[in-house]
Amino acid sequence: MVKPQAYLSTQLTHSHWPAETSEPLLHWTLGRALHEAARQAPDRLALVEGIFDAGASRRWTYAELELASQQVAHALLERFRPGERVAVWAPNVPQWQLLFYGCALAGVVMVTVNPAYKARELHYVLERAGAVGIFLASAYRGFDMKSAAREVAQRLPNLREVLRIEDVERLAREAPPCELPLVDPMDLCVIMFTSGTTGAQKGVMFHHKGIVNMANFTQERGGLAQGGVFVNPMPMFHIGALGHAAVGAVMRCATHVLAAEWSPELYMLLVEREGGTYSLLVPTMIEALLAHPDRSKYRLGTLRNLVSGAAVVEANLIRRTDAQLGCSIANIFGQTEMQGVVTGVFPDDSPQDQAETIGQPMPHVEVKIADPESGAVLPLGQPGEICVRGYLTMVGYFSMPEETAKTLKADGWLHSGDLGSMDARGFLRVTGRIKDLIIRGGENIYPREIENLLRECEGVADVAVVGVPDAYWGEQVGAVIRPSSAANPPDPGYLHAFCREHLAGYKTPRLWYFVDSFEWTETGKLQKFKLVESIRTKAISPVAIF
Repeated sequence: MVKPQAYLSTQLTHSHWPAETSEPLLHWTLGRALHEAARQAPDRLALVEGIFDAGASRRWTYAELELASQQVAHALLERFRPGERVAVWAPNVPQWQLLFYGCALAGVVMVTVNPAYKARELHYVLERAGAVGIFLASAYRGFDMKSAAREVAQRLPNLREVLRIEDVERLAREAPPCELPLVDPMDLCVIMFTSGTTGAQKGVMFHHKGIVNMANFTQERGGLAQGGVFVNPMPMFHIGALGHAAVGAVMRCATHVLAAEWSPELYMLLVEREGGTYSLLVPTMIEALLAHPDRSKYRLGTLRNLVSGAAVVEANLIRRTDAQLGCSIANIFGQTEMQGVVTGVFPDDSPQDQAETIGQPMPHVEVKIADPESGAVLPLGQPGEICVRGYLTMVGYFSMPEETAKTLKADGWLHSGDLGSMDARGFLRVTGRIKDLIIRGGENIYPREIENLLRECEGVADVAVVGVPDAYWGEQVGAVIRPSSAANPPDPGYLHAFCREHLAGYKTPRLWYFVDSFEWTETGKLQKFKLVESIRTKAISPVAIF
């Protein structure tokens, strides 16, 4: 894309970027977005099932995807009312996208659930969201999801329907046509759960207009061409797939190739087979591609643009990606609470800006760097909290008004909890985090949830879960345990197994430490940074590594 003049000529005097409005903001629903793509390119491939077996891969044109989504909407309206919440708990299968647009057309709110969740986590999400239905896979990575859902459903009297995601298309074919409701662009479309530093997961509410425009602006800046091919290995419960790929591809009349899972071999095969031009990959995925011993066996020359987030892409990785894959990398920054993305670099920004910044704000987004206490705008270059205001901020946390008020203020500013700085051109840098957050391979992990679980274990007097620096993952999850009895500490193997039973695998601590005591501030706050420093300097060593 041609970089708008405002992004070239801006010279700020303080750390505040006024919204850039030269591009139009669309007042569309998700259904309208799909309809426009089907009208413009009815015969273009819209959705491809990305599996190893090409002969078994299912495909939908835009005309077929719109029709299938309408039929799914009819099936949903046989069972649910507009405004009710229906969960989807499954790995990457094409039915995710059929249900997503079916829910949007029916006015039903989709609740996304991580397929790695166990029964305890599923129960919390369904209960908190007030879900009345769920579509689920039978199993995931050996875990019996069907049995877990049946057990959870017995304790949720409002959960009326437990349906197999494999049956979506059959239910759609059998449903009689009906009149679809009038859906407003500001209506809720998705509730996506993200953990909080208090330990309670929070359901972020998205509206149609926010996710439509976020996806459109982000993929335009990232370099997804009209009619391009978006190969997507990100999980569909996550904004990186549901927003960027499922919506972003539609906004660009592009083909969404939905990989069944992240596997470097499958990803490279799909790029070669489908002529992939574009992807959203976290840095660990890009590193895995560059290091793969069989990469030269695949024809990857169609790949032109990568978008990456969750961590600033290092200059060396940008250079190696360009040299070895012939791809640009556009770094982006955002949060679930912002319906995805707030800032991003342009593909033709300087290597220094791409490597050292998270770019400039997206259109129609106002950004300031503020004093975390007073909210006052800070001078250029001075670190403070990244705050955002505009169309893309969340509606709020579902049924959690007090938590919403802590993040989304009455004046419209959303307080990210991330620390950053801004230069005179409006380029931002992330300098740290206010929030107690671990980022492992692009996955956000909130320690309090793990700490609360471990406190249920006999022999654990107290626990602090911290991010331990790791060259590959960025951070690993470490659990620092204060045993009830130093002479008889709990078995780390038992603690690890207990976490694996009740938590998704990526949340389970890999490194386990025992200490006699913790250090606290005068106001009673645990000084976790001192624990991390002790781990870094090997003042404390792990008693077990899994």
